[in-house]
Amino acid sequence: MMHQSMNKETEQQLLADEAKYCSFGDTVHYVEPPKIFTGCDGSYMFDIEGTPYLDLQMWYSAVNFGYKNTRLNDVVRKQLGILPQAASQYLHPTKIELAKTIAQDMENKFGLPGRVHFNVGGSQCIEDSLKIVRNACQGKSLMFAFEGGYHGRTLGASSITSSYRYRRRYGHFGEKAHFIPFPYPFRRPKGMSAEEYGEHCVNEFARLFETEYNGVWDPKVQEAEYAAFYIEPIQGTGGYVIPPRNFFTGIKKVLDQYGILLVVDEIQMGFYRTGKLWSIEHFGVTPDVLVFAKALTNGMNPLGGVWAREELINPTIFPPGSTHSTFASNPIGTSLGLEVMHMLQETDYESMVMAKGAHFLEGLQDLQKRHKEIGDVDGLGLALRAEICTEDGFTPNKALLDKMVDIGLSGDLDWQGKKIGLVLDVGGYYKNVITLAPSLHISTEEIDQALALLDQLLTRSKNS
Repeated sequence: MMHQSMNKETEQQLLADEAKYCSFGDTVHYVEPPKIFTGCDGSYMFDIEGTPYLDLQMWYSAVNFGYKNTRLNDVVRKQLGILPQAASQYLHPTKIELAKTIAQDMENKFGLPGRVHFNVGGSQCIEDSLKIVRNACQGKSLMFAFEGGYHGRTLGASSITSSYRYRRRYGHFGEKAHFIPFPYPFRRPKGMSAEEYGEHCVNEFARLFETEYNGVWDPKVQEAEYAAFYIEPIQGTGGYVIPPRNFFTGIKKVLDQYGILLVVDEIQMGFYRTGKLWSIEHFGVTPDVLVFAKALTNGMNPLGGVWAREELINPTIFPPGSTHSTFASNPIGTSLGLEVMHMLQETDYESMVMAKGAHFLEGLQDLQKRHKEIGDVDGLGLALRAEICTEDGFTPNKALLDKMVDIGLSGDLDWQGKKIGLVLDVGGYYKNVITLAPSLHISTEEIDQALALLDQLLTRSKNS
């Protein structure tokens, strides 16, 4: 477990230089002073003193296969000696092989031929999907999206991301979304089962098309004003909210009835985070467009992609030059992505992830029994949530979770007589949800360690 050694004086100088020379526009400091890490391995990050931090968010689910994954690191080293870079107007084998692997998998699962288009990250791939959708829908620029949904912070992506703060100073740029409530089982109306709640949410959406006066549908020409519905099957930044299983089948029926495309954002939940390659597979509906990124390269290269069915993306309707990025489908990224797909085909990740997720969820449920401040726990595979509340078990308690994050990143927890830290991510509508996305390769022992540290962290935070 090697890490770069650094003394306190060097750390202080780096922080001073960051404060003076770095734009804060792409930075969120969860704690003050900000934490500097100098090493990583498996499920752990290491600070300048060599203190390990068990990472339960793995770079927002980008590093699904663990830090310094030997197999994937070897692919990078090999590619550096073969073809490390190539202009994007030229072809190289792994681009073609990766596109084929993903497209064939989609056709096998959903019965639809399609193509894969690459770009340099999640937001950029969302932008490209917007081009594909608007082009196919004769330039319609209005989209449906969910309250609590997150699709990125570029101009187009932020327009379909529900947080107004991401576009407050920039306005809209072509797209504008109608934000629909996402079913939130923990906070559903009293007296409703989860399934009744899912059906209720579907009916509220369908009501928009009842008459022309609901504002989205012209019954005389049978045309909707909206081109597509952008969804995360499980909300990421929104707090790893898992909807009732009947919800998306109902939504898809409405979309198909009124000719509206379904665009699925798998940027955070893809690549077996939930026990399936794509989280939408749990819900029994077929996407028209699917966007992926993050774990495609285990966080080592900014590569993502868009799959779209053939009618939306074939060269006649979406010709060369429709969009472009210098570093899209670069050979390092596509070689990594292809190796990831090979790994997923060789190992039963579904059984592995579901078993580990069940063990983790059982431990969270046990914690919930001992800490009344844990209002809700839920999970699908290794996408898990713990909602932190006041003692009533329901009122959001952001202040307590903020304390937990601070103490976790202090590196001052105790594990068998040694100092250790805990890396958590905060999500949810009220910023009171621990969103847990550990490495898919996390061991049972590390899960048990995580649960013990969460127990210690809650106790210390409540008493501080």
